[in-house]
Amino acid sequence: MARGFKRRDGRFVAKLDAVERGLVVGLMEQVLELVEPEPAAGNELDDDATDGDEFDRIVAGLGGIGMGVSLSAADQAPELSGSVPQPRDPALERIFPTANRQDDQVAAEFRRLTEDGLRARKAANLTTAITALSALEDQKISLEQPQALALLIALTDVRLVLGERLGLKQDDDFDRLEEQVSGLEDDDPAVYALAVYDFLTWLQETLAHALAP
Repeated sequence: MARGFKRRDGRFVAKLDAVERGLVVGLMEQVLELVEPEPAAGNELDDDATDGDEFDRIVAGLGGIGMGVSLSAADQAPELSGSVPQPRDPALERIFPTANRQDDQVAAEFRRLTEDGLRARKAANLTTAITALSALEDQKISLEQPQALALLIALTDVRLVLGERLGLKQDDDFDRLEEQVSGLEDDDPAVYALAVYDFLTWLQETLAHALAP
């Protein structure tokens, strides 16, 4: 059974088994792929590189429960062909919110000037967290403060992306979705998806509490 983070002798310790740790690492790797600075023109990743998206697996089957949840970013906008750019992943708008909602030109210029730096910092935090969790050989997690801070930020970004995939946009959306799936079997994909989101929330809250002065 997982145990949340606590501060001990200047370090931040928790307990996650291999399956729990693998889930967290797998999700962080997917978010890292999403937020890394965009490749230069001509160096785009092949479409097959995103096959088997962990988020897609988690939210598989949610489309029929009434929340209008799409299984992937590609499902959230019509497919474009030719040289027209593909729609921006809505999850990126959650991670990098618009700076000025009244002026699109100002917002676009601000994004042009700042987003690459923000992407690099978020990618660095995700990489630090992935490395720290992947290096463990048993269930005990023991992090130094910089690693713990990186993990806290990484968990925030994972929850933002997963929340977008699940259609959690308003404060009461989680309660509504939880009510809708309350009568489903335990092995239903919707039940699993909400359990993952709830687990990540709990883990992040225990780490934030441990980090608090």
